[in-house]
Amino acid sequence: MTGQVNLGSLSPSGVAVVFGATGGIGGALVEAIQAAGFFSNVVALGRSTSPSIDLLDETSIERAVAFAAGKGELRLVINATGFLHDDHQAPEKSWRELNGVNLARSFALNAIGPALIMKHVLPRLPRSGKAVFATLSARVGSIGDNRLGGWYAYRASKAALNQLVRTAAVELARRSPDALCIALHPGTVATSLSAPFATTGLEVHSPAAAALHLLAVVDQLTSESSGGFFDWRGQVVTW
Repeated sequence: MTGQVNLGSLSPSGVAVVFGATGGIGGALVEAIQAAGFFSNVVALGRSTSPSIDLLDETSIERAVAFAAGKGELRLVINATGFLHDDHQAPEKSWRELNGVNLARSFALNAIGPALIMKHVLPRLPRSGKAVFATLSARVGSIGDNRLGGWYAYRASKAALNQLVRTAAVELARRSPDALCIALHPGTVATSLSAPFATTGLEVHSPAAAALHLLAVVDQLTSESSGGFFDWRGQVVTW
């Protein structure tokens, strides 16, 4: 997929916000949204931006959301943060590797942090007209699709994120019936998160292509899809 994405289902006078803008997919989303030239403001938020965000610090999230909302109506907010591994933690291959500290860290970054973003973003979405909060999830967080096992912390924290999205969507519908709160699976993307685990024959997207795919899905979905979990093609992912 090449070229610019259409975001015509959203109000061009609004503000677009990307959390995790310093990551591979997040950075590509910022670039794609800016290239579309559609929104009056595009706010990129990450650990090294100003204001900066720390998913373990709610105050930083609250401050960043207030900063973005000060630019205008929040019409598109995408959380592109996510944690799978680093020098201290790797996906578990067996229950023998389960570790309470690592589990808690995965939940803090993949579920609790995004939940706090929703806490501060959703009340600021407009009460009428299409507005979207989307968070990146992962197909491996699907309980129904789990056939391989392993990756306990990542799978479970993403499953928790999916439930948080679903629950928040119910409440959002009462306040802003035209708005969406959704989870998105970007596919396998060539980033530092997935690089060590890409297998031969697996379809891998560049961050730029992934960003265009995700934005196309956001543009085509309507409020009836709020609370759903969709992949990069717009197809429903089982819970």
